[in-house]
Amino acid sequence: MEQTKALNALEPYLALTKSATAPRAAADLVTQATSNPNTYVFAELLQAPQIQALSQTPEYAPYLQLLEIFSHGTYQTYTTAQTSTPSLPPLNDAQVLKLRQLSLLTLARNPHNLTYTNLQTTLGLPSPRAVEELVISAIYAGLIEAQLDPRHQTVHVSGVAPLRDPEPNSIPSALAALRAFSARCETTLQDLENQVTTVRSAAISRATEKQTASQTQAKLLEDQRRADTNASALGAHTRGQNRIIDAAVARLRGGGAASLGVQSRSGKRGSGSLETSQDSDEAMDVDEEDPDEGDVGQGRKQRQSRRKL
Repeated sequence: MEQTKALNALEPYLALTKSATAPRAAADLVTQATSNPNTYVFAELLQAPQIQALSQTPEYAPYLQLLEIFSHGTYQTYTTAQTSTPSLPPLNDAQVLKLRQLSLLTLARNPHNLTYTNLQTTLGLPSPRAVEELVISAIYAGLIEAQLDPRHQTVHVSGVAPLRDPEPNSIPSALAALRAFSARCETTLQDLENQVTTVRSAAISRATEKQTASQTQAKLLEDQRRADTNASALGAHTRGQNRIIDAAVARLRGGGAASLGVQSRSGKRGSGSLETSQDSDEAMDVDEEDPDEGDVGQGRKQRQSRRKL
């Protein structure tokens, strides 16, 4: 946007070059263009034949040099050129402000150049306050995006407008820098593609492993469920068999005890009968004894008493 605005501001001066056939007119055109507050690019004006013709006139040749300084030089370049070229045209206030603003654009490429002390020395400013005023004017003109840091005496620049013309013979070096930058970009893109491929492969591997693990887990759960079902069925059958066996054993034990009880009772009865028979036999033996040794009557009494019994 700023570049378009600067080119539009330069258009009237480009049109005037067609009629500036005299060196004096061309020199005045240079002064007017560099004093305009909206012109910041001068490459097209510098390439105009009428402006280049100033180099053929020693009196007005310094105007061509002045336009070159405004195109791609700095305020320090101007002060140095004044030493070697005393005829260099003096700057009016508008030109001084314009050249210092353009110099700030060049210095902003390196953050180490943006201390108050360095800017004050490089731009020929009398005080730190003048440095701040210059930076503020550049910000309002849309030349830079910056913040002032008075505590640390530093200017923090976050953006610079592309309003400086390239220096002569700087195209090959610029192309070399661009090629180097392009090569670094291609290398970075290749590294990123490799990393993306690696990440995708890892993601696919993790997804495959997760799917396999899920399938294995599902199979194990199904096998466990079937095993639990079979175990439940087998356990119920076994418990039923155990109950039947326990009942049969209980019946067997109950029947054996009953028979044993019958046998014991019969045995007791049998033993009782035997004893009774023995007593009877003894009694009979007593009855059948010969009564020679006792009284016959006494024997009768004994028999009667036994009979009563």
